Amino acid sequence: MCSKEIIINTISILGSGWLGLPLATILYKQAFRIRASTRHHERFTELDATGARAFHVDIDQLSEISEFLDSEILIINITSKNINGFARLIEQIETSPIQKVLFISSTSVYQNLNREVTEDENAEDHNSVLWQIEQLFQNNTHFKTTIVRFSGLIDSRRHPGRFFRNGRSVPQADAPVNLIHLDDCLGIINAILQQEAWGEIFNGCADTHPSKREFYGYARKLMGLSPPEFDTETEIKYKIISNQKVKSKLNYTFQHPDLMKITF
Repeated sequence: MCSKEIIINTISILGSGWLGLPLATILYKQAFRIRASTRHHERFTELDATGARAFHVDIDQLSEISEFLDSEILIINITSKNINGFARLIEQIETSPIQKVLFISSTSVYQNLNREVTEDENAEDHNSVLWQIEQLFQNNTHFKTTIVRFSGLIDSRRHPGRFFRNGRSVPQADAPVNLIHLDDCLGIINAILQQEAWGEIFNGCADTHPSKREFYGYARKLMGLSPPEFDTETEIKYKIISNQKVKSKLNYTFQHPDLMKITF
């Protein structure tokens, strides 16, 4: 392992959209120095308003980003599945001051086993490109990595009542949902940072798993809309994401544990 200069209390956030922008705001208020990336130069003013320093970074056309990586911690929060792009990113991380990486992943890496799945039972689909990208980070010895696998993301800006519009039907109507509110995404990330919980994998998902029929009917009702159309013909294939590890290891208390009580 190469020797690295330690940059204290500085965090770089790769990706500053739905989750990254409010995360930058919260961490800046906690006295962290924040470097935040976007693929769009026109968003620099928006990022600057959070207190962050804005950088242009595109994983698909990755240039030299040593100034962006001049931090102690890197939070990766982009939806790309460009495994070669991530490999090039890791090469730059290895020669940077980055000591710790928090990789925001998805519970989509788990197989549909028609039962509850946890972080520690090898229930992942090893053909998943996202899982393979996780492995690039987990297996690297130049820095410590924690992976957070969030379920479907919701809040007022991603209102689930709008997920199925314009005649789109809800597939597998009686399968359980796995969702998490933005407030809890931010809360879990903050708990990991505060508790220095590195070298771990955590699931982020609400406690309850109502059926798609129940939940999307409820979400549409909140908007004063009629229920969506439901597909009941497709064979049900699902998983139920366990959140017990994040509650026991981080002592995290969910702000929105019951999906049927969220009012957005």
